[in-house]
Amino acid sequence: MEREKALELVKKQLTEHRYQHTLGVMETAITLATHYGANVKKAELAAIFHDYAKFRPKDEMRSIIVTEGLPQDLLAFNAELWHAPVGAYLVENEAGITDREVLDAIRYHTSGRADMTLLEKVIYLADYIEPGRHFPGVDEVREMAKVNLDRALIKAVQNTILFLMKKNQTVYPETFFTYNDLINKLED
Repeated sequence: MEREKALELVKKQLTEHRYQHTLGVMETAITLATHYGANVKKAELAAIFHDYAKFRPKDEMRSIIVTEGLPQDLLAFNAELWHAPVGAYLVENEAGITDREVLDAIRYHTSGRADMTLLEKVIYLADYIEPGRHFPGVDEVREMAKVNLDRALIKAVQNTILFLMKKNQTVYPETFFTYNDLINKLED
């Protein structure tokens, strides 16, 4: 699917603010993919569609999780996680994107997972560091992303876990698995 068509489909699903975020994620994903050797067209497409389900009603997302066999444990955690796996499902079924790599990059852009692919890492990190993001620690991760994708990803996941813990919120197990996997594979 061409960029203009994808953006047209996504814009209908998002607020103007979230659409601007999506454009930032797209540009950042293209930069990261180029720098680290990921497929640039797939990175662009996954970035454009990463928040496709962000503003779907919670009841609709809950129903899709239940009826389409998505991980049921999602329902026990913050609904903020739901838009990623639900988005992958909807992007396939509404936008006709069938590329598993693209869909998995959308599916895991909030939680991560053990054994993330290069494309999944690019989308996760692009979402975290796009230029419109402003929060403590993001500049450090932006700088790290220029040098080492995995180290930047570790720092982003660490920051996310600590942020949730400070707010007394639960942390989805896949996020811990992501962190542990990256740490275990880290080469000094």
